[in-house]
Amino acid sequence: MAATAVRYLRSVSATPVNAASAGAAATGAGAPTAPYEAHPRPELRAVRQDERPPLDPGEFRRVLGHFATGVTVVTAQDDDGPAGFACQSFSSLSLDPPLIAFMVGRTSTTWPRIARAGSFCVNVLGEEQGELCRGFAVSGADKFAGVTHRPAPVSGAPLLAGTTAWVDCAVHAVHTGGDHLIVVGRVTALGAEADGDPLVFHRGAFRRLEKDGAAPS
Repeated sequence: MAATAVRYLRSVSATPVNAASAGAAATGAGAPTAPYEAHPRPELRAVRQDERPPLDPGEFRRVLGHFATGVTVVTAQDDDGPAGFACQSFSSLSLDPPLIAFMVGRTSTTWPRIARAGSFCVNVLGEEQGELCRGFAVSGADKFAGVTHRPAPVSGAPLLAGTTAWVDCAVHAVHTGGDHLIVVGRVTALGAEADGDPLVFHRGAFRRLEKDGAAPS
């Protein structure tokens, strides 16, 4: 029987066929089908360090500003106390495992403290918290002066009062992205208000969601 199998395999290898026609010949079922056409592999290349796109930074910022985003404050607690910064570039990333991501400038003085803490809390700001956002957007000031907060349940990072939602995370991975870092967080706890409306940022200004036909502010 082994010799018979070897002779069969040699006869098959002598005549190129696709997988579908080989299966049909072995079972005697149906006519051979046409060979499968694979999609061409995309060409990949590395971008050179000195390769710059012909874009004006101001125009880049203006055009991308048409994309409306929510506004968050990313906070952490390290040995020196609470730390935080305002962040628009926040997004959900994965359901299984539960991951989120945010981007932070490489020149940020707050990010090294968050990295040392190894965990953080993303506070999704409500529509009345524009001034709070402005306070966390500055550098060098005491951002937590007069700000009510409590420890997030897992990380202990400041969970700001009045936020519409919060996401407690551990640092999962950090990737480079030009002049920013892409921080991936693994979610350890989260929560949201039932009827909280978000603070929205669009074209350089805070906005509110349109409700009941009223014109947005």
